[in-house]
Amino acid sequence: MTHTLRVTTVTDAARARVAAARAAAAYEVPPLERARLATALSARLRQCLAEGGTWTVVLGTRAPAREGNAGTLHVTVAPARDTQDDGEPPWRMSVTCPEAGTPPDPEVPDDTDLLAEALLGADEDTAAALGKLAEQEELVAFHREELHQTNQGVLALHADLDTAWRAQREAFAAERAARTEAEEARRRLRFLADASALLTTSLNHEEILRRLPDLLVPRYADRVDVWLFDHEDERLRSAPHPAAAVLAARTGRPQYAADHPGDLPGVDDQPPSALNPGRPLLCVPLLARRAPLGVLTLSPSGARWEPDDAVMLIELARRASVALDNARRFEHNRDIAETLQRALLTDLPTTPGLRLAARYLPATHGLNIGGDWYDAFRQPDGSLITVIGDVTGHGLHAAVMMSQLRTALRAYAVDGGSPGRLLTRLHVFLHHLQPDLFATAVIARFSPDDPTVTWAAAGHPPPVLRMPDGRVHVLDAKPGAMLGIPLRQEIEDHTVRLSPGATLALYTDGLVERRARGIDPGIDRLAAALEAFGPADLDTDLDGSADRILGPLLSDSERDDDVCLLLCHIDRAAGGEPDRVPAGADQLR
Repeated sequence: MTHTLRVTTVTDAARARVAAARAAAAYEVPPLERARLATALSARLRQCLAEGGTWTVVLGTRAPAREGNAGTLHVTVAPARDTQDDGEPPWRMSVTCPEAGTPPDPEVPDDTDLLAEALLGADEDTAAALGKLAEQEELVAFHREELHQTNQGVLALHADLDTAWRAQREAFAAERAARTEAEEARRRLRFLADASALLTTSLNHEEILRRLPDLLVPRYADRVDVWLFDHEDERLRSAPHPAAAVLAARTGRPQYAADHPGDLPGVDDQPPSALNPGRPLLCVPLLARRAPLGVLTLSPSGARWEPDDAVMLIELARRASVALDNARRFEHNRDIAETLQRALLTDLPTTPGLRLAARYLPATHGLNIGGDWYDAFRQPDGSLITVIGDVTGHGLHAAVMMSQLRTALRAYAVDGGSPGRLLTRLHVFLHHLQPDLFATAVIARFSPDDPTVTWAAAGHPPPVLRMPDGRVHVLDAKPGAMLGIPLRQEIEDHTVRLSPGATLALYTDGLVERRARGIDPGIDRLAAALEAFGPADLDTDLDGSADRILGPLLSDSERDDDVCLLLCHIDRAAGGEPDRVPAGADQLR
C-alpha cells in the first residue's frame, strides 16, 4: 500500500513529515527509529524546498516475507513527474515496523490545531528518542567511567612496574658493583699471596730487594725505592731521602706526600716532597721484630692510589719486612756457622812419605752448614790419624757439636788406641753428651815405616782406594753403626796394605749423595774420577787433583749439603812391595 504526497511549500513539507510520523506510529515503529526517520525526512524536505519546484513523497509498506518477521516502511522523495528531471536519484529511507497492515490516511486536514497536535506527537517521539539517547549516554558515561578507572588501574600498574623495574635495576647495579668489588678484593688477595710466597721463598735479602720492583712496577707503582738503614751502597750514602721517608722511619707510620690529601686509611698526609714535588709518594716503614729495617718509597702509576690498593701495599711492605728480616737473620747465622766451622778445620800436618790434601765447601742452598768436618793429627807413637765425619743437623748447633767431637777425639787419641777403639769411645761420648744427636765418621791411621793403614767406619760412606796402577777399590768392609745411637757396639778395625803411589780418599755424603739417585752412583763417579788421573798427576799436584775431583762431582748439584774431601797419598819415593787387592775391598775398576 502506498500514498503519495506533493510538496511545494513549507506547509506541504510539514504535512508530509506529519504523515510519515503518523504512519510510523501506526506501524508501531520504535520511537528512536521514528525520530531518526522524521529527522532525516525533515532535512531532505528542507533541501528540496531550498532547490524549489514540486516534489513527491511516497509512503509505502512491504509485508514480511515470512510469518513472524517484521515489515518495512519505505519513504521516497523524488521530483514530481510534471517538473523537469535533472537526473538526481530519488532519496529513500526504510524503517522496520512490526505491523505492516493498511496504513492510516496520510492526508492531514488543513487545520492548525491538528497540525500542532501532529507536531507535538512528533516531539513526543523525539523526546522518547532523546530519553533513549539519555539512557544510552548514561550507559556510555558508566562505561567511560569504568574505562577511566581501568585506565587509572593500568597507569597505577605501570607505575608499580616502573618502580619495581627501577628497584630491580638498582639491585642489579648494586650486585654488579658488589661483584666488581669482590673481584677486585680477590685480585688484591691473590696478588698479595703470590707476592708473599715469592718473597718468602728466598733467604737472600739482595734477591728480595730485586724482586720487589718486579712485583710492583708497573701495576701498582711507577717507581720503587728501598732505603735500608744499615745496608747502603757507598755511592748512595750521600743521596738525600724524601722528608716523608725520614718521618716514616722516625714514627713507624706510613706517610703520603703530595699536593692533595690522600685520604688513605692508616696513612698520614704530608706536603709534597721537595725532591720531586710533582709526584705523590707513599713511604711505608719496613718494621722488623726488634728494630725498623728501612723505608719502602713508592710513586703511583697514575694520579693516585685507590684506598684498598694502599692498604694492600702496606700489608705487602709488612710481609717484605718479615722476609728481609728472616733472610738477614739466616745470612747472619750462616756466616757465623761457616766462620766457626772454618776456624775449627785443621791445618794439615806434614809427614814424610805421606801427603794430604783437604777441601771443604759449605752448602749454597739453605742453612745446611756446620756438620761436616775433617782432621789430621799425630799420636804419641808417631802414627798419623786422619778422620772425616758428619754430624746430623745443620747450623750453629751442628758446628758446636762437631767441635766437641773433634776435641774429644784428639783427647782419646793421646791415650793411644786403634781407629775402631777411638770410634767406640766417641760413640759412648756422643750418646751421653747429646742423646738426640748422631754422627758418622771414618778414621784411618798411618804408621811410620809400616806399609799398611788401619781404618774403621761408623755409619759413614766407605773410603775409596786408588792403587798405583790405577785400579780403584771401595773399602766396604763391615762398618759400625752411627755414633750416638742408643745401641752398645764395638766398632771393628780393618787394615789394608798400601804401596807407594796409592791414594786413599775419605769424603762426606754431600760429595756423592743425590736425593733422586741415592749414594751408590755417586761413589761410582768418585771412583771414575780417581781412575781418570794419570800416573804422575797425584804425585805432582795433589791439591789440584782434589779440585779436579770436586768439579765433575758437584757440577750437577745445587749443593744443599756441605762437602768434605780428604786425600791421603803415599809418595812413590817411599818404596814398598807390589800392590795387592785389599781384603774386604770391592774392586770397581
